[in-house]
Amino acid sequence: MRFQMLGFALWMTVCLLAGCAASGPAPAVVKESVATQESTAPQKSAAPQKNVQSPEATATQESAVLENAKAEEPATSSSEETSRDTAVPTSAASAVVSSDTNALQSQEMPEPVSSTPSSSEFVDPYVAVPALIETIFANADSLYKQGLTDSAIAYVERFRIIKPLWTSWETLADSLRMEFGKTRAEQSKKFEPLVLEIQNMNRAQSAYSMVAAAVDSLISLSPGDSLVGWAALQKKTAFDNTLAKAKKEKDEIWNLADVQGQFEKAVEQAKTFQMRYRDFEDSLQIADLIARIQALIGFRDLEANEFWSKNDPNAKMASVDSLIKVESFAEAKKLLELLKYSTLRAEAVEKYKALADAYCNKERKTTSQIFAKAQKQKDVEKKRQLLNDAVAPLDRCLAEFPEYSQRGKVLDNKNFLLKELAK
Repeated sequence: MRFQMLGFALWMTVCLLAGCAASGPAPAVVKESVATQESTAPQKSAAPQKNVQSPEATATQESAVLENAKAEEPATSSSEETSRDTAVPTSAASAVVSSDTNALQSQEMPEPVSSTPSSSEFVDPYVAVPALIETIFANADSLYKQGLTDSAIAYVERFRIIKPLWTSWETLADSLRMEFGKTRAEQSKKFEPLVLEIQNMNRAQSAYSMVAAAVDSLISLSPGDSLVGWAALQKKTAFDNTLAKAKKEKDEIWNLADVQGQFEKAVEQAKTFQMRYRDFEDSLQIADLIARIQALIGFRDLEANEFWSKNDPNAKMASVDSLIKVESFAEAKKLLELLKYSTLRAEAVEKYKALADAYCNKERKTTSQIFAKAQKQKDVEKKRQLLNDAVAPLDRCLAEFPEYSQRGKVLDNKNFLLKELAK
């Protein structure tokens, strides 16, 4: 009868530990002193007097605990081993466990991190799992700090069950990796011809439309995420190669109109160019190119044609040099603007660059002279006025000839003067 009672107490303790472990930190294991008290005084309870219960109350409690334990997960192997090593009578075990459980329930324990992602966000399991493990240790430490050392030990011992599970997970991971790798290798052979075709087209810098079509065909076959990423990169490479080529062609069309004066031919080429590079309209602004050429045509037809019907382009070109020498820059500029719409357009464009150099060099020289005076000026207000005057010639250069070849140097000079003014 005694052994039956001990076995029943042991079974009840395991069930109770399982129930507590499933819902929160495990209760404390039964202390050895209880077993000692049972051996010396079999008829007396080892629990404090306030926890001594009548047989009827104990039976009622054990029945409730039994029903609760059946609804929970079975106890871990480590808890079972701990319980088997401790033999106590039913009444003593119930009293001690009840007392320790009540103490645990009165404490607020940290909740474990949930490993299940919500429907609105994705939780990386490789981040969530380590965080969950840290919560286990935090819970155990919390029990220890509350003085519940038995519960803390039991709670940590349950962690050992993860070790065999982890070994099986590693085995499964290796198996899946081999299976996935085999599938990827088989797919690589299947998609290899199309992959080589895309590579060869990009090496030859084929048109973007051709590469894009091949890439889209590859992606439609669902080749796997790595190949999809590679294909997208190949598509971008083809786009960049074709865009660089298209920009050179665009510059040639503009040169045909702006330098050579062949406006109608330039417009015709620009429209063909627009049809060939429809995917690049935003990057190339082809419609804007056509509009600029047509504006040149409009100016030529309205003003230049009337002027050159009464004047000789060669004679006007000869006078430009004389105007530049006497620094009649405004008149020379106006004449060159007209000459751009004559049969001497190419020569007028080159002469226009020479005019910009002459004008801006003169203005920069003026700025240098004024700045030298400012450096010698001791009066602060007069010095500031001279520095302001030195900036003005640079502004005139930038306004009259924004395409001036030395524009960068002019801007550097202006920024320097502005910093001097700010001192």
